[in-house]
Amino acid sequence: MSDNTQQNKRTTAVCPGSFDPVTMGHVDIITRAARSFDHVTVLVTANPNKKGLFSVEERMELIRRSVDCDNVSVDAWSDLLVKYTDEHNIDCLVKGLRSSLDYEYELPMAQMNKRLSGIDTYFLLTDEKYGYTSSSLVKEVVRFGGDVSDLLPEPVSKAIAEKFG
Repeated sequence: MSDNTQQNKRTTAVCPGSFDPVTMGHVDIITRAARSFDHVTVLVTANPNKKGLFSVEERMELIRRSVDCDNVSVDAWSDLLVKYTDEHNIDCLVKGLRSSLDYEYELPMAQMNKRLSGIDTYFLLTDEKYGYTSSSLVKEVVRFGGDVSDLLPEPVSKAIAEKFG
């Protein structure tokens, strides 16, 4: 590829996840991806076998209110991820890794996605201050009255407090 072609190539990335709810760890990964790619779509994926705390629409709105980047959009998808990337001309996937356990979980999916569509997955290491944070753990702590507001964007902290009233 010539230097001019390289300079004109726009890169679009997808950050997929359930985001139930979006945490500061997620926001960190999304924001860093937004600095590296021309456009990033945060893709809320729905698992029909799991009932989330927040509806897909609520999650999408919480992400919009929590991420302040002009080149980030939010969408939802409940089918095979590579179908979305193919249909929307996405160049790559971006995933955050907290530990080697995340890597062990994500690697086979990245390899399968590459096999199915040729799409690459970029892994970003989570900031160490969020290395132990997960949506599931945050929900459990809040459910039992613990304060994790520093691990959640303000709109999410308010919304989750309302859910557990």
